[in-house]
Amino acid sequence: MRLRVEFTTEPFDLDEPPRHALVARDVIEAAALDAVDVGPFGNTAEGGSDAVLTTVDALLRRALEAGATRVSLQVNVVGESGESGESGEGQG
Repeated sequence: MRLRVEFTTEPFDLDEPPRHALVARDVIEAAALDAVDVGPFGNTAEGGSDAVLTTVDALLRRALEAGATRVSLQVNVVGESGESGESGEGQG
């Protein structure tokens, strides 16, 4: 199974990236994931389920330790070609 994770960390600082954002970026870039897209207002990566879930665990722990007060994330199942699978949006 392939998963896509999208996340942001807060609080925001438009002048300079806060430490927690830099730590989160380091975690996601060092992980065994592909299709990594790091941006100022959100980050996305895809990979196998084990790799994504392991990375999410490290991301949460390290970003919170580095001062994040909120980490918003979404994990979706994606098809092998990168197409979204049945996400179950609106259910939960």
